Amino acid sequence: MKPTLVLASRNRKKRAELEAILGGLPVRLLTLDDFPDVPDPVEDGETFLQNAAKKALFVARETGTYTLADDSGLEVDALNGRPGVRSARYAECDDRENRDLRNNRKLLREMEGVPKSRRTARFRCAIVLAGPSATDPREIIRLGDSEGTVEGTILTEPRGLSGFGYDPLFYSAEVGCTFAEAKPEDKNRISHRARALAGIAPLLRETFGASSIS
Repeated sequence: MKPTLVLASRNRKKRAELEAILGGLPVRLLTLDDFPDVPDPVEDGETFLQNAAKKALFVARETGTYTLADDSGLEVDALNGRPGVRSARYAECDDRENRDLRNNRKLLREMEGVPKSRRTARFRCAIVLAGPSATDPREIIRLGDSEGTVEGTILTEPRGLSGFGYDPLFYSAEVGCTFAEAKPEDKNRISHRARALAGIAPLLRETFGASSIS
């Protein structure tokens, strides 16, 4: 029977992206939607890595199994790094269905009048793996972590219908389009999340015996 790995998220689009990148991992992937009694972790850290660690450890304790948690967001240079760790809550919208739209609208308002040369930004992602201790399965420990970034530019209007979050406004020179216009396989090749996962790949192979996680 395959071991279980919980993705500490209820974001279905993020789940699909992670599943595509983790395609060679010999595990049964679950998300927080599979644990309706587990509350959402509190994300009050000052960095992406702090939030990812809090989520991974909390969900691993609540579910008693290996948990992979990511925290990611957009850093815009002209806004002194905002929205940063508050990327998902930038517009203070509690409606999950409209959150991305509200966040993008607020970003465009705050970037009005900023010239192209100053619209540089980056997506940043931190990933943490937590799970039972080898010596005492009742003890949950932080097994490892990794971070990844991808540079880009904020456009003046959204382009593309794929992806999620700020993808329609984030132009990547590496793929020659916005992340919302990019083919999933192209985005997953160079994204901040893919790069963070690549950094933790050796630990995933060691833990689960995966051979095709790159």
